Amino acid sequence: MRLKDFSYDLPEHLIAQDPLEKRDMSRLLVLNRNEDSFEHKRFIDITDYLEPGDCLVLNNTRVIPARLLGEKEKTGGKIEFVLLKRLEADVWEVILKPGKIAKPGARFVFGNGLLKAEILKIAEGGNRIVKFFYEGVFEEVLDRVGIMPLPPYIRTSLKDKERYQTIYSKINGSAAAPTAGLHFTRQVFDLLRHKGIDIVELTLHVGLGTFRPVKTENILEHHMHKEAYSISPEACNKINSAREAGKRIIAVGTTSVRVLETASDDTGKILPGEGETDIFIYPGYKFKMVDALITNFHLPESTLIMLVSAFAGREKIMKAYKEAINQQYRFFSFGDAMLIL
Repeated sequence: MRLKDFSYDLPEHLIAQDPLEKRDMSRLLVLNRNEDSFEHKRFIDITDYLEPGDCLVLNNTRVIPARLLGEKEKTGGKIEFVLLKRLEADVWEVILKPGKIAKPGARFVFGNGLLKAEILKIAEGGNRIVKFFYEGVFEEVLDRVGIMPLPPYIRTSLKDKERYQTIYSKINGSAAAPTAGLHFTRQVFDLLRHKGIDIVELTLHVGLGTFRPVKTENILEHHMHKEAYSISPEACNKINSAREAGKRIIAVGTTSVRVLETASDDTGKILPGEGETDIFIYPGYKFKMVDALITNFHLPESTLIMLVSAFAGREKIMKAYKEAINQQYRFFSFGDAMLIL
């Protein structure tokens, strides 16, 4: 399967640079796979497509201000860290630049000394393992010193950091938001509950690998990044009960899909637990758990567009993206949404 099979041309002005003032007024393209049809709605209309007893699965991860701008101790050389994964209490895996000044033993200062770091070793792929030094609570220091790590295609600054969080975010750990969930509001959840939709949460901490393009012409040679996930026994019981009752499992975002498909066994039951997943879903994959998907519009040649192509069919997705471009939908993280039935 070739990389160019997942490419499309997107006018730059359709890359959303700012979130809408009202989250649930983003546009919603509804793709019905069986009928091969499109409908153009607003996100708040999504309740019209869900039925009582359906199980809506959300990723409750919360983005941390993972981008740190600082300088090398003594020399003052500029450095940028992005936190990727907490390995133990104050030890993290990070990506950074420039790498030439970040050799083992090098020390760096952030926020006028509120936070300091020492490079412990160089990890696989050139990432660094670093130990942080500070006074107080790390999360509070990070909140004062860190910056929200917006995707590289967003060139405007974010006035309100909470707009890059879902309203149900709870568990700190992501370097990027599960953006399909950004459209939900309290009003949408009230409508869903009133209709009898069951809402379940799981956690997958999104890494920066989500922004990294696939570089191998044969996509099967692509190496997926690992992301930490967890799903509780209570969540699994609700999901399994919905399936046994013949109801649909509706994933909010590709991150929820990856957990649902990773944690499911061959009989179609989901099992509780925590771990890491590097599941790579591309056309030909047989879904075990997910019946419908709420998602955003993804970058060309990304693993995310490959996942939605696996779910809906590549030709249907490319047709839908062409329709969205013709209709001037907004794309990517702060853009509009798609419901695939």
